[in-house]
Amino acid sequence: MPWQDLVLSIGTWIFVIALIPTVRGKQKPEFSTSFMTGTVLFIFALTYLSLQLWMSAVSTFVTTALWLTLAYQRHKQK
Repeated sequence: MPWQDLVLSIGTWIFVIALIPTVRGKQKPEFSTSFMTGTVLFIFALTYLSLQLWMSAVSTFVTTALWLTLAYQRHKQK
């Protein structure tokens, strides 16, 4: 495993932990912010897969899912 994969995945797991209170809380970011962030992160995850950075890809897919969950939650609030 390349050291870059470890560094990227650790950083992304920190983002996952940081997003959990937002997913569970009442206030949500704007839909466009959440959806765009989730979309870009999905592209990043695919890029990590193409580079065989497996841990980074998995952690980024999880972060993508959280951001898209926030987009869905915001959409349901309106």
